[in-house]
Amino acid sequence: MRFQQLSELLGYVATCRVEMAQLYNRLQTEADSSRVKMMLEYFQQHQKGVAEKLENYIDEAPKRVLDTWYKDITFEDFVKRCQDTVLTANMSEEDVLELHLELDNALINLLNKTAENSSSSEIAGALNDLVRVEKIQQQRLVHSSIRMDDM
Repeated sequence: MRFQQLSELLGYVATCRVEMAQLYNRLQTEADSSRVKMMLEYFQQHQKGVAEKLENYIDEAPKRVLDTWYKDITFEDFVKRCQDTVLTANMSEEDVLELHLELDNALINLLNKTAENSSSSEIAGALNDLVRVEKIQQQRLVHSSIRMDDM
């Protein structure tokens, strides 16, 4: 997938978050373990919240920032990746967390790569702030997941 404007890229990342939520919903129906189901429900709700916050960011960001053009920003077909992902019914909490971190890091790396390729320090700063927020949210999610293990 090739992106030309920042608005396209951010919109796609929001779409990817929704796809992750749908993936977790599908895996939840296939999982055997009630603890894994609970974890997948939590991840699903988290992704919906992240997508909503990103969409709000897009709505509130200055048009001149969103209209920024990029050359050679490409990314995998993440939606297809989510749709093609399968785990066995006996998936563990570790399997789910590993999958989530793999997907989450791919999106964070896309934002980071875009920040590195920004011609304006203002736009790079805004994207780096977004990356920082995403990483903090990821850490909180991991800590919450670990606390679920302690229940």
